[in-house]
Formats: sequence, structure tokens, C-alpha cells
Amino acid sequence: MFATISKASVQSLWMAWESVFDQMTKLRSSSVKTYGICKLVVKRHHGKSLECLTGERIHAGDWVGELHLDNRQVLRLSKELGADRAALVTARMLRKSMKEMSAAFETEPGLAHVKALTGITLLHRGMIHGLGFELHPLKSKGFRVFSTYYLRLLLRVLHPEGGARTKRQVTKLVPKMLLMTRQSLLSRYRREAWAKGGGVAAIVS
Repeated sequence: MFATISKASVQSLWMAWESVFDQMTKLRSSSVKTYGICKLVVKRHHGKSLECLTGERIHAGDWVGELHLDNRQVLRLSKELGADRAALVTARMLRKSMKEMSAAFETEPGLAHVKALTGITLLHRGMIHGLGFELHPLKSKGFRVFSTYYLRLLLRVLHPEGGARTKRQVTKLVPKMLLMTRQSLLSRYRREAWAKGGGVAAIVS
């Protein structure tokens, strides 16, 4: 019982911290948009240039869309459905969010200057599989160490078996940078819409 109360208290504190972090994020970005279970933070890229597999480069000062999962939704799903079922539902919602973002990139003027999507995740072996992201190592040692501890802590807080899972899979829980160019996003999800809808009707409907 005490363990459950403690877990719930920690989760409440974390969500309070996330509310503060959301406000800080708005101050350091051009805009924050929500697409399903994803938050898209539109900001300038800082640090070293990123070289995409397509050959395109993202330089310091270029506009990017930084992806974040809505952890309130993730926590709610975990409580309602259990960890395994919640992971499957979250993956489906994430794919739907990507489709919504692709459509928004074609129609929203506020996204016209965004060159790529970026993000940091521990879950590159599962949840984001098949979404079209490139995976890149984190070049900065300091940022890599910080991201490792922060994201493992987040997993411990949100996942019902977070502590045990972190211990079992510690060697696999290594953060990676997600990267997808604007053109890769548009072309991938246009093809999916085309295949699902049977041609032109899927695009114009």
C-alpha cells in the first residue's frame, strides 16, 4: 500500500514539474503545437550541424520541430490499460500523430520554415519502429549522460514496472536522437495515405 501511495505521489510531483517545464518550453520556442499524443516544439537548432541520411544538413539556427510525448496521456493509458496494452495503444496513437503532423506541414504557415523533426528517446527499439526516423548517437558526452539519467528516471516514474525494467534492460536503455527531414516526413506519410486510400482520393478527401 505504501509503495503504491509513494508511486502515485512521485507521479503527481513529476506531472507538476512537467507543467512548469511546459511553461519554460513556451518561452524558449517559437510555438508549441499538439498533434494527438505528441507535442511539437518549434525552435531553432543549437549545437553542431546534423547530417541526415538523405545528405541534407541541419545547421545551428535552422528551424526544427522538437518532438515530445504527452506524458499525461501516457500515464493515464498506463493506469487504465496496464503497461503492455498501453504501449501498443501509444504506438498506434504516435503513428496517427505523425500523419497529423505531415498534413499540418503541408497546410500550416507556421511550419513552413521547419526543416526537420528531432527528438530524444530511450524507446528506439520498439515504440518508434517503422515511423521513418533516422537514429543518431548523441555526440555531446555531457548531454548524453544527462539524457540517460533523465529518461531512465522518467521511465521509472511512468512505467508500472519502471524500476525493475530499468535494471533488467540497463544496457539497452541508451538514448538516441531521432531525426526526420521535412521531405522525408511528407513523402512517407503521403505514400501511406495513398496506399490506404487507394490513390488520389486519399489525398484530396
